[in-house]
Amino acid sequence: MAFNSFPAKGGIPSGNTAARPSGPVIGDTYYDGTLGFLLIFDGTAFIPCSAPAAQPTITVADVGTNQPFTAPTATVTFTEGTAGGKAAGFTAIQSSVSATSTSSTITLTLTAPGTSLPFTGTSFNGFGTSPSSLTVNQEITSLPEVRTIGTATASTSENQVTVTWTNGNNGGKVLSAITITPFLNGTTAETSRTAATTSSTSYTFTLGQLTAGAAYTFKVKATNANGTCADSTATNSATMPNLFAVDYLVVAGGGGAAATHGGGGGGGGLRSTVTATGGGGTLETALNVAGSTNYTVTVGAGGTNAATNGSNSVFSSITSTGGGYGNSGGVGAVGGSGGGGGTSGNLDANAGGAGTANQGRAGGASFGYGSGDTRVYLSGGGGGANTAGTTATTGTSGVGGAGVAVSITGSSVTYAGGGGGATGRESGGANVNGGAGGAGGGGAGGTRNVGTAGTPNTGGGGGGGGFLAGSYAGGAGGSGVVILRYPDTQTITIGAGLTGTESAASGGYKRATLTAGTGNVSW
Repeated sequence: MAFNSFPAKGGIPSGNTAARPSGPVIGDTYYDGTLGFLLIFDGTAFIPCSAPAAQPTITVADVGTNQPFTAPTATVTFTEGTAGGKAAGFTAIQSSVSATSTSSTITLTLTAPGTSLPFTGTSFNGFGTSPSSLTVNQEITSLPEVRTIGTATASTSENQVTVTWTNGNNGGKVLSAITITPFLNGTTAETSRTAATTSSTSYTFTLGQLTAGAAYTFKVKATNANGTCADSTATNSATMPNLFAVDYLVVAGGGGAAATHGGGGGGGGLRSTVTATGGGGTLETALNVAGSTNYTVTVGAGGTNAATNGSNSVFSSITSTGGGYGNSGGVGAVGGSGGGGGTSGNLDANAGGAGTANQGRAGGASFGYGSGDTRVYLSGGGGGANTAGTTATTGTSGVGGAGVAVSITGSSVTYAGGGGGATGRESGGANVNGGAGGAGGGGAGGTRNVGTAGTPNTGGGGGGGGFLAGSYAGGAGGSGVVILRYPDTQTITIGAGLTGTESAASGGYKRATLTAGTGNVSW
């Protein structure tokens, strides 16, 4: 095609691509018949001006920082292509989200972060839109997703409030912290705390972090390399408990003993948080109690001399089992400590009763020997809270087991000893001595003797009765006791139905000694 020389006369110069003028000035136009569109010289080269914009190339960058999970952003940067017209503007596209601008850099707001998200872009001018760019895959991150709040729960046994939540998406970045903020009375933010790990779903506030007796709501938020998400909604309101520790000694009533060469009664079950507990068990843990709250107390009575178990003693969730009764001609009863076995006219050996784990020990067995008028009846000793009652042997009835020494009152006192087993002879001959009572108020038995009762408020077992029923009855078990030790800043209220006293403060404590009845106490 021939070239029409510049300047144009009767039309725009035209020709093939190779025939473009070599010395143009800015603004010179030329129709390129090979390409099929008009060119204009921009001072450097002839560029298309009558064709749709050229296909662009794009790069994509993750904005990330401080972008919410629900609206993360990416920047799409365009480079114009050369095989087409000059662009007047650009459109960035990610799935159903797009944005258009005359700038070659577009910030695109997405609906959620993700990995390997596909991006494309087009250019446009007055003559049309370019083909789409090649797809660029890019990870887009954000702030963590706002946590879903759970509940705030105050403990009933510790000065603690536990807050729970559900973790959501981390925004494409590793979490660095989860933060929990308490709001006093739901309005005033106090010191925030950090969860143990970034996968934690709960945090427990303790006394000192929160004020006892104060009400709080809580909010949770998460942090990653992009920043910290918004607070969750608030929890329900929870009040920090105002609990304090109460040590206890809970001794049940001792078991009663039988008449007619009866076995000794077992000591009452003993549970303690001070010095030692019964049955060789591990020392127990003080109870945390709340002010202005009622706690049940029962002081167990001793078993009668008609051979009955002692009654249980109770403080709140702590129950000590009544001592087992000593039998006559049978197996001793199971109890806090077991009752001693008794022998019958057949001179049979009868086992003592078992004790209750971590409260007391077993009773001893009976033994008999001889024949006719020389028969001798020997009964076992009742178990004590510390040691078992002994088994009767030739010439000796069983000795009651020792009780446990506890210093909750400030002085060492022994509680819950077993009662001694009785002895008897058919007729004639020298009497055989009854077993000695165990420590803690256990009774002694004997030939033709009334069994000695266990000492009140120690839970001691009764001593076995002598040879004849009625005249030589077994001893009753001693009543139990509940002793409570608590900070001297507290004052106990002993409710109706209970008999008890509160001591003066000493050594940082006060002590309440409850000796009879059933009712409530509070502080």
